[in-house]
Amino acid sequence: MKVSILFCIALILISGCLRMAAQEKPDDVVRVNTDLVNIPVIVSDRDNRYIPGLTKENFRVFQDGSERKIDVFSNEEAPMSIVLALDTSLSTTPVLGKIKKAAKEFIRDLGSGDKCMIVSFDFNIHALSTLTSDKDELDSAIKHAKVGKVPGTLLNDAVYRAVADTLKPIKGRKAIIVLTDGKDFGSDHPEDDLLDRLAESDTVIYPIYYQTEARGASRGWRLGGRLGRFPGGMGRGGIGRFPGGMGRGGNGQGRSRRGDDGNEAAERFLEKLADVTGGRLFKQKEADLKDAFQQIADEMKRQYLVGFYPLEEDSTRAVHQVKVRVDRPGASVRAKSEYKTQTK
Repeated sequence: MKVSILFCIALILISGCLRMAAQEKPDDVVRVNTDLVNIPVIVSDRDNRYIPGLTKENFRVFQDGSERKIDVFSNEEAPMSIVLALDTSLSTTPVLGKIKKAAKEFIRDLGSGDKCMIVSFDFNIHALSTLTSDKDELDSAIKHAKVGKVPGTLLNDAVYRAVADTLKPIKGRKAIIVLTDGKDFGSDHPEDDLLDRLAESDTVIYPIYYQTEARGASRGWRLGGRLGRFPGGMGRGGIGRFPGGMGRGGNGQGRSRRGDDGNEAAERFLEKLADVTGGRLFKQKEADLKDAFQQIADEMKRQYLVGFYPLEEDSTRAVHQVKVRVDRPGASVRAKSEYKTQTK
């Protein structure tokens, strides 16, 4: 009898411990998902050809100059989620037809497991489709992209929203391909806000740059701080940014010179978006759009994914520098250069 009683007590105690362990497990999972730093990595040779077959042992990761243990690694091909953002501002009028044609060709080459969302931006942001693998829906969305009727280029806001709202909950390989002249005009999010947001994300940005004229400079808006939403008034940001930086009363030479400066600044900005996320800037003059899209698709499907947990004492620092290396001579490694500790 005593043995039976002791046996029952033991079973009760064991059952209670198991229940406690089961209750604690979800907390551990939440902590892991919050702290893990995921880094998409592209490794290529001197001819920019992808190097396959690397393993976890071929990689080393450094945070703020100190090596970190690689806790998560993947080298398998996987479906991708992409936001295709089309600049439909007035300045892109001459090239929008080419943009739409190339976008349709890209959609046709997507795999059955891939998903895409079509977004356009001008003086507003237009979600032209859902995030879907339905190619008919995507093709129709591209067809309905059209140039805005008033000045405005919410480039920063479009990328910010795609990262923060559309792609943040998505797991796996994800990217934003943005076809633009790089001249933001009217966004609520300034450059620093956008770059900070990208540093928190594991989304890769692929800008495809179109050089355009500094349209609208004669409309009388002066280069300055940040504009709130342009249509309907000055918005809450005061006088704002305008492509080409032309104020009132300027002459043609000033307009041309400032237009060149605006193109250079736009290209540098797009280069930053690519660098901070481990992406790549394509220039319309240097590569055929179809080739650019094909290279992006190949890279996305063949990304190496490296993940590590930062040290506990590092969690209070906002921005960390990160470096990924491989043990292949002559190999080129492209990965995000920094990450920002997310607010918990």
